[in-house]
Amino acid sequence: MDNIRDVVIIGSGCAGHTAALYTARANLKPLVLEGHEPGGQLSLTTLVENFPGFPDGIQGPELIENMRKQAGRFGAQYQLGHVVSTDLSTRPFAINLGKETIHARTLIIASGASARWLGLPSEQALIGHGVSSCATCDGFFFSGKEIAVIGGGDSAMEEATFLTRFATKVTLIHRRDQFRASKIMLERAQNNPKVEFLADTVVEDVYDPAKQEVTALKLRNLKTGRVWDLPTSAMFLGIGHIPNARMFEGQLDTDQDGYLVTKNYVHTRVPGVYACGDVQDRRYRQAITAAGTGCMAALEAERFLEAQGE
Repeated sequence: MDNIRDVVIIGSGCAGHTAALYTARANLKPLVLEGHEPGGQLSLTTLVENFPGFPDGIQGPELIENMRKQAGRFGAQYQLGHVVSTDLSTRPFAINLGKETIHARTLIIASGASARWLGLPSEQALIGHGVSSCATCDGFFFSGKEIAVIGGGDSAMEEATFLTRFATKVTLIHRRDQFRASKIMLERAQNNPKVEFLADTVVEDVYDPAKQEVTALKLRNLKTGRVWDLPTSAMFLGIGHIPNARMFEGQLDTDQDGYLVTKNYVHTRVPGVYACGDVQDRRYRQAITAAGTGCMAALEAERFLEAQGE
């Protein structure tokens, strides 16, 4: 069988690059498949202030590029390619990229999770410039300002409540009149004097891509049809994330939302297959925690190969 690699890593965010660095330094010559979102969510972020070692902060794309260069210096190889399907029932594992199939003795899944967006062109143009899916990443930048949160579940309530640490006012916008959030999370947001609720309301546009900043949202009430502009300095999406794990359906355990289930930190139910970063972490979703689990997955892959005598 041709094209067998000791380690294949799916994904090129913080988890994937860290796994690549550690396995490359172990002389395992990892192959990193960069996926449909090279660099992961950090590549959509502007200033990152909470990654240790950068007292003045660092731009998200620059941090990702530094990680890539560091792993490459030790021999990690990178290949653009979107994984169509996998077969984890055979050894070595088969990873189908459509035009070619790569085989791996160990597989590290660092494919991440994609934020759910509204899908507006203006929203997409302003990601990293006032539109964000991560309150803990970007909330600080809007201290003393009025901001909006979109959503009606626990993640939206959590984002809105967290953002009141910085904002003077948080407007929580939800398309329905009922909220999916748990009672305790909803009450926590409702009892916060800085949070204002707008139910039965959708965002139709985000101003102003021409200024490269968020200045207002165009809103429409679904029951009355009223359309108006809400001045705001930022829009945070709290409508959840979609783990990029569909290529493992029926082969690996997932929770009800599709996140890969791991035991002992990064082990999946298939020996030699490890999951790290946002594809298995629905709780923290931080660059530093993704990097940490990427390290763990790399060390476990190295130990697995040693035990197999490979």
